[in-house]
Amino acid sequence: MGAVSSLIGMIGGLAIGLLISYGIWGRKYRLSFKKAEEKAKSIIEAAQKEAREIRISAESELKRKLQEQRRELERSLANRKREVEERERRLSIRERELDRKLELLERREKLLAKKETDINYSHKRVAEKLKELDNLIQQENVILEKIAGLSREEAKQKLLNNMREEAELEAKQFLLELKEKVEHNAKAEVFQILTTVMNRYIPEIIADQTTSVVHLPSDDLKGKLIGREGRNIRAFEQATGVDLIIDDTPLMVSVSSFNPVRREIARRALEKLVADGRIHPVRIEEVVKEVREEVERFIVEKGEETVAELDISGLHPELIKLLGELHFRTSYGQNVLQHSKEVAHIATLLGAELGLDDDKIEEAKRAGLLHDIGKAISQEEKGSHQQIGAEIARKYGESETIVNAIAAHHRDVEPLSEVAVVVELADAISSARPGARRETLDAYIQRVGQLEEIAQSFDGVMRAFAIQAGREVRVIVHPDKVKDDDLVLLADKIAKKIEREMKYPGEIKVTVLREVHAVQYAK
Repeated sequence: MGAVSSLIGMIGGLAIGLLISYGIWGRKYRLSFKKAEEKAKSIIEAAQKEAREIRISAESELKRKLQEQRRELERSLANRKREVEERERRLSIRERELDRKLELLERREKLLAKKETDINYSHKRVAEKLKELDNLIQQENVILEKIAGLSREEAKQKLLNNMREEAELEAKQFLLELKEKVEHNAKAEVFQILTTVMNRYIPEIIADQTTSVVHLPSDDLKGKLIGREGRNIRAFEQATGVDLIIDDTPLMVSVSSFNPVRREIARRALEKLVADGRIHPVRIEEVVKEVREEVERFIVEKGEETVAELDISGLHPELIKLLGELHFRTSYGQNVLQHSKEVAHIATLLGAELGLDDDKIEEAKRAGLLHDIGKAISQEEKGSHQQIGAEIARKYGESETIVNAIAAHHRDVEPLSEVAVVVELADAISSARPGARRETLDAYIQRVGQLEEIAQSFDGVMRAFAIQAGREVRVIVHPDKVKDDDLVLLADKIAKKIEREMKYPGEIKVTVLREVHAVQYAK
């Protein structure tokens, strides 16, 4: 019983201990579970909070990127819109410019048509006057025949017989003396003189080339040159007096003007504006004024340098300035100032070879330098450069010998001194030497042939010869088909047809000759 009681007591104690342990561990478990639950809840809340923050940040970043893309797209569209507007402005400017030029051409066509009508009317009036003159001459001839008692042919034959008898002996004597003087070694002497002169003077520069193109670093500058509604290009053209041509040619613009000094001022000013980058009407006026003063100084320096090189003194300052302007002018690709210096050198050598005295050699050098001075302003004045140059030389105190040499170097007037003949020959040598002028042999032959062909296309013309390197055409007519009274009208018709059908520099002189030969034999 005692053992059983002890066993029961042990079992009961064990049960009680188990109960107590269960209670203690249950409480601890509940506390741990509660803590774990609270911790899990805290972790979940933190995770939820972090997720919300991540979501908000992602949404913000997405909105920012969308806004940047939207702004980029708006900038791109704005740039495209500006480009389209710029192109539209350019097209509008070019359209206005084309309309202006078309209107100008239409006015010129109307003016030319009016001039042509006036000329035709003048020709008609001249023809009528000539016809009236012929009638008057016939009436006078009838009256003279009645008074003299001789017919027209009888009076003419009697006069011719008297003149023949008197002139025959004089002509024979003159021709004999002239033949003895001229033919004696003339060809050999002329060949020797010209060969010596041409060998002694060999210029370093053959021909200058000019350009009116300005290169641009970027095509974007074309828009700046045009400016808003074309204000920059208008300001530039008004300030320089040239046409600025801006087209689709990449990285370049062109300057167009018949005046080479203006073209040079515009070219230099444009290069400065492009290098500076500031292009607006006020800046354009400042740069053009600065460049114009710079070019004027360069012109004077060039003229003074030329005069010093040739050791010529006493030239008027205006003549020195005009010499400097010749640096910017060309004729068939030959720089006019360089050509004038060559003529001065060659004239000096020719004068020495021909045995002229020192004063005449100096005059020949001076006249050679000034012989083309009229080309400096020939585009602003009417008349040939020889006539203009002679007037300028006379105005600024040059001697009549030099004035005549300038006026006669293309035989518009007769040379009155050895100096004029020497200058004429020196000019021909400088112009005709190989490489001096750009015109090719084929083009020259074609131009001369066309000139002779036009002259020979008129009725009554027997022969036509182009001389003076195509600067003059001499026309010989049949004396039985063309009367003396018709010569002026025929020369005018030939000149008008040359103007219509040919392109040529300067002027072409038309000379019509009518020769009557009377031959008689004494038996």
